[in-house]
Amino acid sequence: MFRTPIKHCRNCGASVIYRVPDDGDTRERAVCPACVTIHYENPLNVVGTVPYWGDKVLLCKRNIEPRWGKWTLPAGFMELNETTLEGAARETVEEAGAQFEMEDLITVLSVPGVGQVHMFYLARLTSDVFDPGHETIEARLFSEDEIPWGEIAFRTVRETLERYFEARRRGAFEVHNLDIR
Repeated sequence: MFRTPIKHCRNCGASVIYRVPDDGDTRERAVCPACVTIHYENPLNVVGTVPYWGDKVLLCKRNIEPRWGKWTLPAGFMELNETTLEGAARETVEEAGAQFEMEDLITVLSVPGVGQVHMFYLARLTSDVFDPGHETIEARLFSEDEIPWGEIAFRTVRETLERYFEARRRGAFEVHNLDIR
């Protein structure tokens, strides 16, 4: 597993043991022998946008690890108490300083190897002026043939961009569900 195993109960602090709970579950979980709390580990949600201006998309050059200096779509981990749409909009403001109108979902990408689900929405830019935050070196518009494909930070971003440009050429957008293994 890619994550550090749970060692202590979040409720009482006792050391947990890994076993299949007695409640009919079928997966091994961290179970507290003292207070019988079952600790479930679930995927993290990553939310972002494909901001577009005419025939161009906005990419951000990363100023953080992983993949410092590589290009990505504005995206990040969803926070508690926000919807996927709200999280995607927040990340776009934080990373690109963009002005936009949120549109439909375009990709849902399951990445089980790292315990994540990535969701990208279309975002129609209302200005071509950007004020990127500290996580971004540069925010810039690219046409499809200008995109630095060899410098894209993550496969989920590449897959989303490919689906976006394909749909744009067809003139019909739909939601794409992809598994990244």
